[in-house]
Amino acid sequence: MIGYLIILLDHTSASFCHYGNAAGERKLMSVDTLRTAIRYAMVHNWAVQIVYPRYEVPDELKAMIETVDSCRIMPVEIADGSADVVVVDGWDFNKAVMLGKPTTLRITKSELFERYAELMPLLTAVPKLNVVITDVHKFSKADFETYKTVMKDLREKVAGVFLSGGRLSVNLLTDRLMLEQMNNCGAGDTSITLSPDGKFYICPAFYYDAPDDSVGSLCDDDIAIDNAYLYTLKGAPICRHCDAWHCKRCVWMNRLTTREVNTPSHEQCVVAHIERDASRLLLDELNEMGKYEFNSDIPEIDYFDPFETRDLWK
Repeated sequence: MIGYLIILLDHTSASFCHYGNAAGERKLMSVDTLRTAIRYAMVHNWAVQIVYPRYEVPDELKAMIETVDSCRIMPVEIADGSADVVVVDGWDFNKAVMLGKPTTLRITKSELFERYAELMPLLTAVPKLNVVITDVHKFSKADFETYKTVMKDLREKVAGVFLSGGRLSVNLLTDRLMLEQMNNCGAGDTSITLSPDGKFYICPAFYYDAPDDSVGSLCDDDIAIDNAYLYTLKGAPICRHCDAWHCKRCVWMNRLTTREVNTPSHEQCVVAHIERDASRLLLDELNEMGKYEFNSDIPEIDYFDPFETRDLWK
């Protein structure tokens, strides 16, 4: 059931997930469209998330945004104290450190492998760090092994912070410690995206990939998603048998790699399970050294892709 409306203020609004940043000319949402979108969200009792471009939007739009409680997702170039989430592409995150806001860091696997040790100043400065590996679908077998080493080193650093009395939150390691069930993106199921011209899409990536494939519009006052059950956890046979609960379960990446929105790629599953295993080891270490308020029990498993255990599914 949809509960979130993601509003893209401009065609060049910042990416906060796996899909790339849009190129081309600015196409700013009109004040009238934003007003209608906010009213639509309020009528449907939806929470609002607003994604900003890399330039200052006009005062008229700012005033309209002030009329609704919202989560404001801003690229670091324009982020200020009003941002709820700061988005950083690459490693220039000094401003994000100073702002001290929840931060999404978009990096490639190569950038992560080469510079992950530099994450600690950001990790300890912000209340929540969400690391998005933009090319996770391109992982090779060698990359999997490298990622295990990276996660081992990060786990040891994070454990050191906890054991010295500190706290931090990073999706790659600590999200799984807090969860008791799947907590995924929810595109097409719990959230829907509105483009600057007032059309609805499954998520921002679907808008950029196939702008003609909208699922409705504000003008028509209607949303019609074909085979909507495929976007739910119940409609995802691999994912519903998985306990890598922190995985984004990105339906756009699913479509990109397997042609099916409800079927993840091998790469996405293995990466999520490498993170899950690192979280398990972190939980074991913290439990041995002290008492922590983590809800999850993370059992040890002997696979990194749940599809390998399909014969055991009931």
